[in-house]
Amino acid sequence: MTTEHLLDDRPRVPLRAMANKVPEVTVYFWIIKVLTTGMGETASDLLAHVLGPVPAVALGGVAFAASLAVQFAVRRYIAWVYWTAVVMVSVFGTMAADILHVGLGVPYTLSTPFFLLALTGVFALWYAVERTLSIHSIRTRRREVFYWSAVLATFALGTAAGDLTATAGLGYLGSAVLFAAAICVPAIAHRAGALNAVAAFWTAYVITRPLGASLADWMAITPARSGLGLGLGPVTLAWTVAIVCFVGYLAVSRRDTAPAAG
Repeated sequence: MTTEHLLDDRPRVPLRAMANKVPEVTVYFWIIKVLTTGMGETASDLLAHVLGPVPAVALGGVAFAASLAVQFAVRRYIAWVYWTAVVMVSVFGTMAADILHVGLGVPYTLSTPFFLLALTGVFALWYAVERTLSIHSIRTRRREVFYWSAVLATFALGTAAGDLTATAGLGYLGSAVLFAAAICVPAIAHRAGALNAVAAFWTAYVITRPLGASLADWMAITPARSGLGLGLGPVTLAWTVAIVCFVGYLAVSRRDTAPAAG
């Protein structure tokens, strides 16, 4: 049984004439996903420092909306369109989590379970309506809305969870090690038959956020805070260049595109 059929027990009905709008899950997918999380973390902090919190959120919101508008407008998966949207979701999702903590004073011990409930709600509604949470079935506009709602919630949850562990005594490097170990759990559980492919995917997807963000923060913060002291600007630029290189490779090679049926 393929991952497209897992958690999908609704009778098959014709879908709109639209190709699957997300890439195949390969090693490149996970590499770029981690890179986008780190880049989104430092870019969000950099924008807040340079522009101020309110203009930064406004700019992030506009870029977020514009990138999703382009993603929804195309009829198939296009590497640079999809990953631009993911980057903008990363930046804006970080801002959403930071607004609760910095702007409204909500502690991470409350914002983390709040975003977890929000993500659970998205998944519950998605499954109730579509009878599937598989990313191999994003071929209708409604499923695409559910998918990106889930993606945004995972970024906000991961940001809050990463900051929670970092401020609880682990620090950013310790948090990165913790989440690097944690991301192996769904993979091992899936291989052992204890977790189906869809649940394993979304669990790992959530964990990539605090993993990448913790690594980027550790690289950016000063040695006085147990970081490498490279700075927000250089780290953001370096991770952006890495994203562009990987996405450019995929756009040319199409290694993350399923072969055409027939």
